[in-house]
Amino acid sequence: MLIDPRTEELDVVWKGLSNPTRRAILDVLTDGPQSTGALARQFPELSRFAVMQHLRVLEEGGLVIRQKVGRETQNHLNPVPIQQIYRRWVARFQQPWAEALVSLKQGLEHNDDGNDKQENLAG
Repeated sequence: MLIDPRTEELDVVWKGLSNPTRRAILDVLTDGPQSTGALARQFPELSRFAVMQHLRVLEEGGLVIRQKVGRETQNHLNPVPIQQIYRRWVARFQQPWAEALVSLKQGLEHNDDGNDKQENLAG
């Protein structure tokens, strides 16, 4: 089987998203950019070095963009890779499932309506 090169490009994104600490860092960054020191303070169970390692993995996946501002490094969330994953792995499967669920719901409602009518006729 031939591997789609776009899938390989997203492997580093999946790696970034695979760790709960890295996902928590991304959650913090949804509120806006943070310096590395500020992020480290929000994760007191981790050393600053560990936070920096997580940020490096997130940066390699394109999920975080680092910007030097004076003596500080600001970390910005980059939502583009998450959108790419959504398009590749969620959106293409979402439509058929949604249509199937709507059809199932309509079928069940139709059967319920038919049963109610039959019960009313019998009663």
